Amino acid sequence: MGSWYWIGVSAGLGAAVGVLLAGAFGGGRGARIAVILLAGAAGAGIGFAIGNWQSGSWGDRAAGIVGGLAGALGATQTVSGALRRGGTRVATAALLAGAALVLAALAWIPAAGYVIALALLALVLMLRRSRPERYAGLRTLARDE
Repeated sequence: MGSWYWIGVSAGLGAAVGVLLAGAFGGGRGARIAVILLAGAAGAGIGFAIGNWQSGSWGDRAAGIVGGLAGALGATQTVSGALRRGGTRVATAALLAGAALVLAALAWIPAAGYVIALALLALVLMLRRSRPERYAGLRTLARDE
Protein backbone atom coordinates (compact mmCIF):
# COMPACT_ATOMS: atom_id res chain seq x y z
CA MET A 1 0.00 0.00 0.00
CA GLY A 2 1.18 3.50 -0.76
CA SER A 3 1.13 6.62 1.35
CA TRP A 4 -2.34 7.50 -0.01
CA TYR A 5 -3.71 4.47 1.87
CA TRP A 6 -2.24 5.55 5.20
CA ILE A 7 -3.42 9.12 4.72
CA GLY A 8 -6.96 7.78 4.23
CA VAL A 9 -6.63 5.60 7.32
CA SER A 10 -5.56 8.67 9.31
CA ALA A 11 -8.58 10.61 8.07
CA GLY A 12 -10.97 7.77 8.87
CA LEU A 13 -9.58 7.07 12.32
CA GLY A 14 -9.52 10.79 13.10
CA ALA A 15 -13.18 11.02 12.12
CA ALA A 16 -14.01 8.02 14.31
CA VAL A 17 -12.30 9.63 17.30
CA GLY A 18 -14.15 12.88 16.64
CA VAL A 19 -17.49 11.05 16.63
CA LEU A 20 -16.57 9.18 19.81
CA LEU A 21 -15.56 12.36 21.65
CA ALA A 22 -18.68 14.20 20.52
CA GLY A 23 -20.85 11.37 21.76
CA ALA A 24 -19.10 11.25 25.10
CA PHE A 25 -18.84 14.98 25.85
CA GLY A 26 -20.94 16.92 23.33
CA GLY A 27 -23.78 18.78 24.93
CA GLY A 28 -23.66 22.50 25.55
CA ARG A 29 -21.99 25.15 23.45
CA GLY A 30 -18.78 25.22 25.49
CA ALA A 31 -18.55 21.44 25.44
CA ARG A 32 -18.95 21.39 21.64
CA ILE A 33 -16.08 23.81 21.17
CA ALA A 34 -13.88 21.80 23.54
CA VAL A 35 -14.80 18.56 21.77
CA ILE A 36 -13.95 20.00 18.36
CA LEU A 37 -10.55 21.22 19.57
CA LEU A 38 -9.84 17.95 21.38
CA ALA A 39 -10.84 15.94 18.31
CA GLY A 40 -8.46 17.97 16.15
CA ALA A 41 -5.66 17.30 18.63
CA ALA A 42 -6.52 13.59 18.79
CA GLY A 43 -6.58 13.43 14.99
CA ALA A 44 -3.15 15.06 14.92
CA GLY A 45 -1.91 12.44 17.37
CA ILE A 46 -3.28 9.64 15.22
CA GLY A 47 -1.72 11.17 12.11
CA PHE A 48 1.60 11.61 13.91
CA ALA A 49 1.59 7.98 15.07
CA ILE A 50 0.74 6.65 11.61
CA GLY A 51 3.22 9.05 9.98
CA ASN A 52 6.02 7.70 12.15
CA TRP A 53 4.98 4.12 11.51
CA GLN A 54 4.29 4.22 7.75
CA SER A 55 4.95 6.56 4.86
CA GLY A 56 2.82 9.66 4.50
CA SER A 57 4.51 12.16 6.88
CA TRP A 58 2.70 15.53 6.90
CA GLY A 59 -0.23 14.16 4.89
CA ASP A 60 -1.08 11.74 7.71
CA ARG A 61 -1.10 14.55 10.24
CA ALA A 62 -3.19 16.87 8.10
CA ALA A 63 -5.68 14.12 7.25
CA GLY A 64 -5.94 13.12 10.91
CA ILE A 65 -6.69 16.71 11.92
CA VAL A 66 -9.25 17.18 9.14
CA GLY A 67 -10.86 13.83 9.93
CA GLY A 68 -11.05 14.62 13.65
CA LEU A 69 -12.57 18.03 13.00
CA ALA A 70 -15.04 16.61 10.47
CA GLY A 71 -16.12 13.84 12.83
CA ALA A 72 -16.55 16.20 15.75
CA LEU A 73 -18.43 18.81 13.71
CA GLY A 74 -20.83 16.27 12.25
CA ALA A 75 -21.42 14.44 15.48
CA THR A 76 -21.88 17.53 17.67
CA GLN A 77 -24.65 18.65 15.33
CA THR A 78 -26.27 15.25 15.73
CA VAL A 79 -25.83 15.20 19.51
CA SER A 80 -27.27 18.67 20.01
CA GLY A 81 -30.25 17.81 17.79
CA ALA A 82 -30.89 14.52 19.58
CA LEU A 83 -30.70 16.11 23.02
CA ARG A 84 -32.89 19.02 21.94
CA ARG A 85 -35.55 16.57 20.76
CA GLY A 86 -35.63 14.58 24.01
CA GLY A 87 -32.90 11.97 23.61
CA THR A 88 -30.96 10.92 26.68
CA ARG A 89 -27.24 11.56 27.01
CA VAL A 90 -26.39 7.95 27.77
CA ALA A 91 -28.30 6.51 24.83
CA THR A 92 -26.92 9.14 22.46
CA ALA A 93 -23.37 8.46 23.66
CA ALA A 94 -23.88 4.70 23.26
CA LEU A 95 -25.20 5.05 19.71
CA LEU A 96 -22.34 7.34 18.71
CA ALA A 97 -19.80 5.00 20.32
CA GLY A 98 -21.13 2.21 18.14
CA ALA A 99 -21.00 4.49 15.09
CA ALA A 100 -17.41 5.43 15.93
CA LEU A 101 -16.48 1.76 16.15
CA VAL A 102 -17.99 1.11 12.73
CA LEU A 103 -16.21 4.15 11.26
CA ALA A 104 -12.89 2.99 12.72
CA ALA A 105 -13.37 -0.42 11.11
CA LEU A 106 -14.33 1.14 7.77
CA ALA A 107 -11.25 3.39 7.85
CA TRP A 108 -9.04 0.40 7.05
CA ILE A 109 -10.74 -0.14 3.69
CA PRO A 110 -8.69 1.56 0.94
CA ALA A 111 -10.00 5.09 0.19
CA ALA A 112 -12.88 4.75 2.68
CA GLY A 113 -11.25 7.17 5.13
CA TYR A 114 -11.48 9.95 2.58
CA VAL A 115 -15.14 9.17 1.95
CA ILE A 116 -15.91 9.09 5.68
CA ALA A 117 -14.39 12.52 6.28
CA LEU A 118 -16.15 14.05 3.28
CA ALA A 119 -19.48 12.46 4.22
CA LEU A 120 -19.27 13.90 7.73
CA LEU A 121 -18.52 17.36 6.34
CA ALA A 122 -21.51 17.01 4.02
CA LEU A 123 -23.61 15.98 7.04
CA VAL A 124 -22.70 19.25 8.75
CA LEU A 125 -23.87 21.26 5.76
CA MET A 126 -27.09 19.28 5.41
CA LEU A 127 -27.96 19.59 9.09
CA ARG A 128 -27.31 23.33 9.09
CA ARG A 129 -29.65 23.83 6.13
CA SER A 130 -32.40 21.63 7.52
CA ARG A 131 -32.65 23.48 10.83
CA PRO A 132 -36.25 24.68 11.12
CA GLU A 133 -37.01 28.37 11.38
CA ARG A 134 -38.46 29.67 14.59
CA TYR A 135 -42.02 30.84 14.43
CA ALA A 136 -44.75 31.79 16.84
CA GLY A 137 -46.98 28.84 15.95
CA LEU A 138 -50.23 28.57 17.84
CA ARG A 139 -49.21 31.17 20.39
CA THR A 140 -50.37 33.90 18.02
CA LEU A 141 -53.85 32.36 17.88
CA ALA A 142 -54.15 32.28 21.67
CA ARG A 143 -54.06 36.05 22.01
CA ASP A 144 -57.34 37.65 22.94
CA GLU A 145 -57.58 41.03 21.32
